Amino acid sequence: MADGPMTLFSESPEDPFSAAHAALAVVDHRGVVTGWGARTEDLLGHRAEDVLGKPAADVLVAHRDQEDVAAAAADCVRGHGWFGVVPLLHRDGRRVHVGIRARRVIRTDASPEWFLVGAAAEAVVQWETDRSVLDGLFRRSPIGMAVHAPDLSVLRVNRAVARIAGIRPDQAVGHRTGDFVVAADAETVEGRLRQVLETGRPMIFTEQPCRLRSDPVRGRYVSVSAFRLSDSAGHVLGVTQLVEDVTERHRARLRLALLNEAGTRIGTTLDVATTARELADVLVPELADCASVDLLEPVSRGEEPSQGAAGPVRRSALSCVVPGAEELLHPVGRRIDFPPGSPQARCLTEKRPLLVPHGAGPTGVAAVAQERAGRAPDPAVHSLMLVPLVARGLVLGLAVLWRAERPEAFEADDLTLAGEFAARAAVCIDNARRYTRQHQAALSLQWRLLPGEMPDLPAAEVARQYIPAGAAEGVGGDWFDIIPLSGARAAFVVGDVIGHGIDAAATMGRLRTAVHTLAELDLEPEEVLSHLDDLVHRLAAEQEAASHDFPNDQVTGASCLYAVYDPVSRRCSLARAGHPPPALVTPDGQVTFPDLPAGPPLGLGGLPFEAAELELPEGSLLALFTNGLIQQAVIDIDAALARLADQLHSVDRPLPELAKAVVEALLPARPLDDVALLLARTRVLGPEHVATWTLPSDPRAASSARGLVADQLAAWHLDELAFATELVVSELVTNAYRYADGPVTLRLIRGPRLICEVSDTSNTSPHLRRARSTDEGGRGLFLVAQLTERWGTRYEREGKTVWTEQPLPAGADTPQ
Repeated sequence: MADGPMTLFSESPEDPFSAAHAALAVVDHRGVVTGWGARTEDLLGHRAEDVLGKPAADVLVAHRDQEDVAAAAADCVRGHGWFGVVPLLHRDGRRVHVGIRARRVIRTDASPEWFLVGAAAEAVVQWETDRSVLDGLFRRSPIGMAVHAPDLSVLRVNRAVARIAGIRPDQAVGHRTGDFVVAADAETVEGRLRQVLETGRPMIFTEQPCRLRSDPVRGRYVSVSAFRLSDSAGHVLGVTQLVEDVTERHRARLRLALLNEAGTRIGTTLDVATTARELADVLVPELADCASVDLLEPVSRGEEPSQGAAGPVRRSALSCVVPGAEELLHPVGRRIDFPPGSPQARCLTEKRPLLVPHGAGPTGVAAVAQERAGRAPDPAVHSLMLVPLVARGLVLGLAVLWRAERPEAFEADDLTLAGEFAARAAVCIDNARRYTRQHQAALSLQWRLLPGEMPDLPAAEVARQYIPAGAAEGVGGDWFDIIPLSGARAAFVVGDVIGHGIDAAATMGRLRTAVHTLAELDLEPEEVLSHLDDLVHRLAAEQEAASHDFPNDQVTGASCLYAVYDPVSRRCSLARAGHPPPALVTPDGQVTFPDLPAGPPLGLGGLPFEAAELELPEGSLLALFTNGLIQQAVIDIDAALARLADQLHSVDRPLPELAKAVVEALLPARPLDDVALLLARTRVLGPEHVATWTLPSDPRAASSARGLVADQLAAWHLDELAFATELVVSELVTNAYRYADGPVTLRLIRGPRLICEVSDTSNTSPHLRRARSTDEGGRGLFLVAQLTERWGTRYEREGKTVWTEQPLPAGADTPQ
């Protein structure tokens, strides 16, 4: 029998000490060789007859190795066994290092002998290294390893896996993954292991959730590699799984991904409310179950925040996945006053984030709902974060994040991540706020420069739509105008200054003022555009000289369409300067775009403008618009004109409704350019409202004129105006015959006002002056000015017309 703790033969066929590969020898207590195996002869070259009966030290050990081998033999005797490497002599004289295992063998009635098992040292070292690696994987490796049977039951796990699961390695044997991991995650793990078993394809570094049944609240992620185990015959023995806990790495990667996503999702517009909403949408549900963004009231209006104590806030955004939370929280748009000492007030005052990792119950609810707490079911708030929104050292507001559905509480890393989100959002909100303030100033200026209420005109019914450009583009320089002219006529104007912002709006205001001034002179449309062209040219020259002070304040050009309509003659005179032609809709619904002379844009200087004259049937619709209505990035101009014509075809629609329908049909939600649309449905003052006489060249013409006027006013039931009108007509006709040659035309027009016109062939302009007491004349026009509401002179191709306007008496019928 053999004694001692050492096993001589390995059961593994790959072990060099296995019975199939080992070299065998027997040495008695005197060191004499008494047994010799065939594989020993292969290893050392000595035949059995050469060594049997001889001392092993004399035959197998070189002289220089005698002491070392003797020391090993002494250790073997003392320990009743030995394992190690010794140098032995080959038959050809070479030294061969051999790994030897020695065990004492005791026989009945005989001295003890030593049974030696040997193998080449290189094979022994390699085997021991492999065995040490395998042993290290199970005992000392920081990477978890689990060996599963074909039915996926656990055969063996190393200490790292046991440490992850919180058990001893032996406690896992015979169990399944589902006994330690929650069902959903266990199903994922076993499904992938089963694929490896079936296909033989290894799984490499696959991340998957791994929540333990003992701690399901804590989210855990592992990286798994797996390969199939087979014996030498190819039979499947199971699958080995390598597991590494990558929870922190997974969370760090998620945080980085969220930061990258926040960079693309926050600040897409220059709108304060939109930016706040983008921040809330990024936070939920990736980081929090619910998030609200509350901005200080001045910030929500685009104003500079106060640098003192934080005041009330306005809820600007709310995103939540907790059912019923909307009933508990303040809605968007609500003004909120945080009480002193509340977490929100502390966050705003101290300008630092706050983390409440465990705030379940009334404390947590009160922190997110304030005075509304208790009005709805408790959402079980258990973790809370408050992050200030700070930009340029100024507090703009705060974001409040909380969890109720997700079981894990916020950690310090979550607070850092939320702070990164808040910092990015604060800069975007501050930029949006500052832009909003500038945009509102430009928009306010623009609206104040545009006409207010539409005048009631005898010439036409009018409606308009003005749509400013989107916030990112800034307001532009589009404008429109309706200007009452003498003789019941009206001027319709649309224009467009190139550019956006306050500069374009200010230039638009100057041009609109100039148009009003020129319109008061009753100039022809082409003359009005010529004067505007000179004005724009001068403005550009002046501003170019001052460009070093105001490099962005440059007038680069403008376009304009100017039309004058006469309701008596039904004639409309139009001229344009680089502007789209109008749309004309006849009473039967036919839509055309008159081919007007194009004319150069305003500001080029020295180029002529031409006017075209159209005769419009009563009830015709004239649509004047700026190019923003038809020049859209996604719509061809011809297609836009066709859509415009399709909308204008409905001639029976009320004008305000029609104007709104046109812009809704042609414009996107946020147009890239300003749009001005002016609709005018023409009216006609027929013979029953107009009386015209040609007076003969006779000194008694003034007397005849008074009689004609008196009779006509009586027919119109305007006798109250007879005395004043007779005096006015008498003075104007007398002046016409005194300073002009040829016939004089007298015309009365009964509209919302009584209009009196005296036309002659002279181009001499009458002037109002105060007559001295010694003067015989000079009092006529002064008297006219006192008796009328307005008066003036307009020049025509041949001669001039002096006109006056008088208000109708109360209760007098006004023609429509």
